[in-house]
Amino acid sequence: MTETLAPPQDGPAAPKRLFIKTYGCQMNVYDSERMADVLRPLGYATTDTAEGADFVILNTCHIREKAAEKVYSELGKLRELKDARARNSTTPMIIAVAGCVAQAEGEEIMRRQPAVDLVVGPQAYHQLPELLTRTARARGERIGADFAPVDKFDALPAARGVDGPTAFLTVQEGCDKFCTFCVVPYTRGAEWSRPVAAILAEARRLSDQGVREVTLLGQNVNAYDGEGADGAPSTLARLAYALADIPGIDRIRYTTSHPNDMSDDLIAAHGELEALMPWLHLPVQAGSDSILRAMNRKHGRQKYFDLIDRVRAARPDIALSGDFIVGFPGETDADFEQTMDLVRRVGYASAFSFMYSPRPGTPAATMGAQVPEAVARERLHALQALLWEQQTAFNAAMTGRTMDVLLEKKGRHGAQAIGRSPWLQSVHVDDADHLIGRIVPVEIEHGQQNSLKGRQTETDRPQEARRRASSGRAQESIHGA
Repeated sequence: MTETLAPPQDGPAAPKRLFIKTYGCQMNVYDSERMADVLRPLGYATTDTAEGADFVILNTCHIREKAAEKVYSELGKLRELKDARARNSTTPMIIAVAGCVAQAEGEEIMRRQPAVDLVVGPQAYHQLPELLTRTARARGERIGADFAPVDKFDALPAARGVDGPTAFLTVQEGCDKFCTFCVVPYTRGAEWSRPVAAILAEARRLSDQGVREVTLLGQNVNAYDGEGADGAPSTLARLAYALADIPGIDRIRYTTSHPNDMSDDLIAAHGELEALMPWLHLPVQAGSDSILRAMNRKHGRQKYFDLIDRVRAARPDIALSGDFIVGFPGETDADFEQTMDLVRRVGYASAFSFMYSPRPGTPAATMGAQVPEAVARERLHALQALLWEQQTAFNAAMTGRTMDVLLEKKGRHGAQAIGRSPWLQSVHVDDADHLIGRIVPVEIEHGQQNSLKGRQTETDRPQEARRRASSGRAQESIHGA
């Protein structure tokens, strides 16, 4: 098997095929990209299908409903492909399970599905080359699931494979909040922030590769407190100012945030820093104070309303996104109506909503008064109908407006290009594929439930760098980062 890990000495080997299936959040998307980067020096090139792949990785998420069951179902299909490969080829298919399900159930995965060669937790995927080599030699450990994020980031290759003008950039990992429904503190570990210098260095490399927009990632990204240039902890706002000072980085977003970590300087940055896009994902999960207490959210509905008022005062055109869980243990009809009331009062441009499902090992899984599935499903449908109504209205209100759109990729029709508005909406523009990678003014012809349709109003306009703040306070924040 060892010949599959290195090219022969007398010439380059044909690229080996790597297929990564990514479940869940943007953090996993970033992790999948970095796994591909780690494996590229070993001769692996990514492919779009598991059929014929030499190495298959399932990058899993433990948040979504029945996450483990979906992984085992997929592993069953992969085992058939692996067995067929063994019958018809001398080169084996290697299967790995990565991510949060791997962290939570590593030993169980290896026991239940012998076809799995490697189990790699979210803080250990930098060990993939070593684990892969050990597995190929049929010795050593097959599980890497330790928590050492600083080791992980130090070990990752500096070069990243990026495709297009946008990129994710992880700045913070882990969670100390311990919401009673969530497994993240157990699968991703404690909150940890990367140093400012490391993030800026990665962002500069991304800019050199043509990236115009970065989305800063973290389980609680607005809890960011990485070491700044002066050795003191930075804040997410100060980091954003420093990133905006990098030539070529014209747009900055961040996700996912916690209401308890919306600091004064971050709220102010939304009004002062032009590069910071007018879009905020701020999950509340429920609108009932009693349910929020049961969830251990450590904030109430009024605090959430107050935060929204302050953010909108700083940036009146900001669009809000959120997360909601319905059917949490003990949720009554009155509790659910409080959630509906919160949604009506806030008004969301987009949102994610889920029916509660127990996660083994979390406090909520053993709570009494579990809500019947039929009741929870009915509530979910009602909530989603309201959220869809709000999203559709938000998009329709864009009709007739002209906005800057970052064109990201080709569309399905002719010379069509698809980009993103400042409010993260998908925008379809005809006859614009030659402008991919640019920020162009687009007049919106009509808004739909999931996207906008527009036409470019100028074909060649000088691009102004969106990285200057309009106040002395902003400049002080940059220098302090």
